[in-house]
Amino acid sequence: MLEKKENLIDKRATGLLIVEVRNSNPNGDPDRESDPRQRQDGRGEISPVSFKRKVRDLVERKSGTVWESISKQFSPTLDPNKFMISESREVKLADIRNLNEDQFTEKFWDGRIFGNTELEKGRNIPVKTGVVQFGLGVSVSPVEVRRMTTTNPPVEGDKKVGMAPLAFRVVQHGVYCMPFFVNPTAASKTQCTQDDLKVLLKIIPFAYPHTASYVRSCVEVRHAWYMEHKSALGSCSDFALIDALTPTRKKDQDSGKPSNSWHDDYDVPKELPSELRDKLNDFRDLMNEQ
Repeated sequence: MLEKKENLIDKRATGLLIVEVRNSNPNGDPDRESDPRQRQDGRGEISPVSFKRKVRDLVERKSGTVWESISKQFSPTLDPNKFMISESREVKLADIRNLNEDQFTEKFWDGRIFGNTELEKGRNIPVKTGVVQFGLGVSVSPVEVRRMTTTNPPVEGDKKVGMAPLAFRVVQHGVYCMPFFVNPTAASKTQCTQDDLKVLLKIIPFAYPHTASYVRSCVEVRHAWYMEHKSALGSCSDFALIDALTPTRKKDQDSGKPSNSWHDDYDVPKELPSELRDKLNDFRDLMNEQ
């Protein structure tokens, strides 16, 4: 049986990421030849797994600038051996199977914060739901997907430049909202501490710029709202908080058409109504804490 740690997460919290995409693919759909994910009404999607992968990668890169900078902000400096990533391409499933429950939670940060439900079967560790759950990111308006053919490097042999027909697939412009939730009830199971959560909150602003790629070069979290409730049970509605901070299309804009500009097309809330703010212990934008 796990020995309860000190400093476990003890407050419920609600978060909302407002993500702007410009001529980039925030999350390719493997079922549609890596087209940007879209639902039937034309709005774009970003999967929770996609965002958590970027966070995991930045925590895993212990020699990277993000981890080196963030770990030094803690006193004492974070022990990298206690912030390993179980959902890593470098970790063998056989090695995880040899760990007991205490050893697993002591070693793997993503197991403590996100749970271990994504691990494959065949292990002795009980399945645990994580303290932090990210929801599906959905764009406020429909998105327009642009496709174009690009060239490939010269092919070995005849040295001719190849072509990649319609391989560059991007969203012209979109504003996505991705909620996340902190559930202290799960902390006693995964042994997730306040420091574990602080690492996540400090990583979020860097998730896109420090994992940029060829087709994901211009994606940015414009606001990362974090709202801590006054108790472990929660002090107000998650949906009320999310709705109050979700951007809307300006009145002179057609919300049924794709947008072109953050400033011209959207009204973006900057504050909560007082009746909601008064019900919270903490309200802040993580993007202002870089």
